[in-house]
Amino acid sequence: MPRWGGGPAGGSNAVAAGGFAFPVRVYWEDTDAGGIVFYANYLKFFERARTEWLRSLGIAQQSLREQTGGIFVVTSAQLQYLRPARLDDQLIVTARLQSAGRASLTIQQQALLVNTDNQPTGPVPLCEGLIRIGWVDGTAMRPARIPNHILEQLS
Repeated sequence: MPRWGGGPAGGSNAVAAGGFAFPVRVYWEDTDAGGIVFYANYLKFFERARTEWLRSLGIAQQSLREQTGGIFVVTSAQLQYLRPARLDDQLIVTARLQSAGRASLTIQQQALLVNTDNQPTGPVPLCEGLIRIGWVDGTAMRPARIPNHILEQLS
């Protein structure tokens, strides 16, 4: 999986090396008793970044459901934990389209640490993931084709 460089994002519309970047601060609620980010919370960070990435492309998920009747759902998640994040750390969470099919997208994601003094080479990768999201009819919850206008916005 590629590693994206670049500094802290200035907001949810920031792009790092062709991928979307979303700033996240680690709060007490994100950590376990040892002050380390609980492993499942990376999925929440990734979800927020994917949602904001889509929003930055003009794809608001609630409006999308209202207009098309369809929604994106996570069908698989493959994560690799590299280093821990801790309370008060500043992270950049990235999202980049890896591939698009007729009914699903595969998104590459990373959580990067950006606020340590001893980072001579830039952000430090903490967690990497490949997330597959499928398009389904929002009522029947059955797979369906992603509308063409969405695929066009993603390319």
